[in-house]
Amino acid sequence: MAIEAHGVRRSFGAVRAVDGVDLVARPGRVTALIGPNGSGKTTLLLVLAGLLRPDAGTVRVAGVDPLTDSRGARAVTGWMPDVFGTWDSLTAREVLLTFAAAYRVPDDVARARVAELLATVHLSEYADRPAHVLSRGQKQRLGLARALVHDPQVLLLDEPASGLDPRSRVDLRVLLRDLAGRGKTVLVSSHVLTELDEMADDAVFLSAGRTVATQSVHDAVTTRRPWRVRALSQRGLVAWLDEKGVPWRTDEPFAAPAEGAGGVVVDLESEEAAAALLRDAVAAGVPVAGLSPATGALESTYLALEEERR
Repeated sequence: MAIEAHGVRRSFGAVRAVDGVDLVARPGRVTALIGPNGSGKTTLLLVLAGLLRPDAGTVRVAGVDPLTDSRGARAVTGWMPDVFGTWDSLTAREVLLTFAAAYRVPDDVARARVAELLATVHLSEYADRPAHVLSRGQKQRLGLARALVHDPQVLLLDEPASGLDPRSRVDLRVLLRDLAGRGKTVLVSSHVLTELDEMADDAVFLSAGRTVATQSVHDAVTTRRPWRVRALSQRGLVAWLDEKGVPWRTDEPFAAPAEGAGGVVVDLESEEAAAALLRDAVAAGVPVAGLSPATGALESTYLALEEERR
């Protein structure tokens, strides 16, 4: 029940929005789709959802070709666009029941399913209010429920966290991890890379319509990246780092280390290297107050790819 795309291309006139994308998203895992604006993420998701015909390449969604079996592909796919669009006069419950009917979910099953989903996305109290009274974040949550209404095997989510408050973002992460844990294939596009660090298992990076890298989040965590070390005496910290031969830099390159509390950034090979640095600093009497990654794991890879593009 995976998502597979090979050599996918799609142009709009002279603009090649997708120019040879290869992607595999596996069941039981959350796959992040990452790239700058204009990299082809939304166009690719529309192709996978069967809403755009590719100019070239092959696509399989849960083993189904959206080109030759559109109905079969949509039956197993839940699609959430980045902007919620619906009939604003319908209530939240009516929106979900309408989509359940479109997917041919039996009426008794649909009503129970809709009530369950409204509770899951914390919209039960708005169930019988028209959609136009919902906030941006509430509409996003309703859009997620709409994508889940027919219990699909595959989820395609385009910026699902957009407009969500912090509590709802946490709920989204928990829900997507739960869905993956039940064997569903989840492909999610987002610019909030720190959140993807916490919810994704794998990542596919796009640039200029092409696949430029694939990576498991575990591998991203274990690769070299910057860490921020903070101590009660910044001057004492940098003196110890110099003695150890560990290169460091400050956020203000020309500022001299302060006698009081402060931090510096060091590049470390892995979490194990970070743990070793902390152990040695404490053993040497350096008053370390904190040690944490200066960037997220996926952000480090993304920034490295962006630097290569320049």
